[in-house]
Amino acid sequence: MSPRRSRPRGSEPPEPRSSGGGGWFTEQTESYRGEDWRVRPVAGDSGKFYRCPGCDQEIPPGVGHLVAWPADEVGALGGVDDRRHWHRACWNARNRRGAAVQRGRNAPRY
Repeated sequence: MSPRRSRPRGSEPPEPRSSGGGGWFTEQTESYRGEDWRVRPVAGDSGKFYRCPGCDQEIPPGVGHLVAWPADEVGALGGVDDRRHWHRACWNARNRRGAAVQRGRNAPRY
């Protein structure tokens, strides 16, 4: 028995996707609360738990999500303390709802 083909015979193989353009392959700059933020997708393979500031729920290891940090920070990834890990849906809904974080100023960050 021969293996199953994933495309019809005679069709051209798909073009490889480039890292530029309209896809989520590189970081982008987006606006949030009157400030520019750099946003980059991550695979979530660091083995750490993160807390999403949009819903205040944990992002478990192995779950793809977004990392956002203020665009005015120096360096490619800005300050490590300023990075926030968001669920994709929470980042997309960030302007429709407020932040769910209700911790005090001196409470530990996750």
